[in-house]
Amino acid sequence: MSSKKILNKKSIDFLEKYLNNASPTGYEWEGQKLWMDYLKPYVDTYITDTYGTAVGVINPDAKYKVVIEGHSDEISWYVNYITDNGLIYVIRNGGSDHQIAPSKWVNIHTKKGIVKGVFGWPAIHTRDSSKEEPPKLDNIFIDVGAKDKAEVEKLGVHVGCVITYPDEFHILNDDKFVCRAIDNRIGGFMIAEVARLLHENKKELPFGLYITNSVQEEIGLRGAEMITHTIKPNIAIVTDVCHDTTTPMIEKKKQGHTEIGAGPVISYAPAVQNKLRERIIETAEANKIPFQRMASSRYTGTDTDAFAYSNGGVASALISLPLRYMHTTVETVHKDDVENVIRLIYETLLKIKPDETFSYFD
Repeated sequence: MSSKKILNKKSIDFLEKYLNNASPTGYEWEGQKLWMDYLKPYVDTYITDTYGTAVGVINPDAKYKVVIEGHSDEISWYVNYITDNGLIYVIRNGGSDHQIAPSKWVNIHTKKGIVKGVFGWPAIHTRDSSKEEPPKLDNIFIDVGAKDKAEVEKLGVHVGCVITYPDEFHILNDDKFVCRAIDNRIGGFMIAEVARLLHENKKELPFGLYITNSVQEEIGLRGAEMITHTIKPNIAIVTDVCHDTTTPMIEKKKQGHTEIGAGPVISYAPAVQNKLRERIIETAEANKIPFQRMASSRYTGTDTDAFAYSNGGVASALISLPLRYMHTTVETVHKDDVENVIRLIYETLLKIKPDETFSYFD
């Protein structure tokens, strides 16, 4: 397994379809259906919850439970205010970046279907270069080509409609995946690939495996917070993205050094259970899987925190995928890193025994 390529054409086709589908925070269910359809041949059963988290389960009757997890939602916008002359002001749904908005196309999701719009911006000729205003939340606006508020509303657009970018999947220079929403549908993709490999390699796990694709991470880890109380796991291995810090304007003294192409990133943080993290590192070393290290102050900012501090404490660890240009429409990851995150989670699962507490006192 250590040197064999993991991703195949079916994998890449699914990843493209899954990333291209809009799955904004609070509206994840269509993406979750795509994910569940892909995962179905490799699991015994499913769990879903009221807000849309989906879990594929292997060995559902096992007492000892291990979670591998990613989150399914992408950042987006909400329609917040429609002016009398038909322009739309927005608020964030997640950590949407106001600076990338001007001149972007958008999809406004309505009951009548997708309404196209653009984030307008005043022409360079009309701006005063001595006191130019940068894009801010209170000056970016969407134009749907309507002459007034009534025409906007006739299109089906109203306050509360969610807005996503239409940018789709591309492969850059043969081995870089580029798209919006790689944060973190790539996580759901990677854990699904772990399930596929376990099935194809006929691995029988001595515990229940809960392949968990959580919702609403981008607004405070809410989906993980809910589903962990349903599953009540013994262990949680979470995967999310982290920053490639080698591109311009990033201060390594603050952000550390992690880069695409150099392997999965293993986190150190109070929420990360040290014995479980060391098991992951030992697994990487034994299987010659390249890895990087990252330290997080106070909290990881990922679903790791939600699992770790639930149910009286769950042994949790974080394996991250380095990514460039987070929360933009050109998020970029390296194919080799994607394969190595999958490989590392897979190999780690094979090293877990169902009686392990990972207690510091055993």
